[in-house]
Amino acid sequence: MSLRYLIRRNSRGSLPVYTDIRNGGTRYLVSIRNVQGQPSSLANDLKQSLFSHNSPEAARLKVQVVAQRHLVISGGRWKNDVINWLTSKGF
Repeated sequence: MSLRYLIRRNSRGSLPVYTDIRNGGTRYLVSIRNVQGQPSSLANDLKQSLFSHNSPEAARLKVQVVAQRHLVISGGRWKNDVINWLTSKGF
């Protein structure tokens, strides 16, 4: 299976997945930085396979492409889920 996107690890060897807490701790954002290729394909793959389709997490999941190289995921505290998903994909 060839993917249309690539996420390189940073200089410390970890995935470029970061959290951003806003609005006094009520808004929790997860960002994936420096996506090479087609970040919209990554956004679609995350929406379809990060959580099962009938779960409440899938209903709250929102993924946006920002600045043509970054993704912002909102709706929950899912940094570890995203890292595990990317690791299972081979990144």
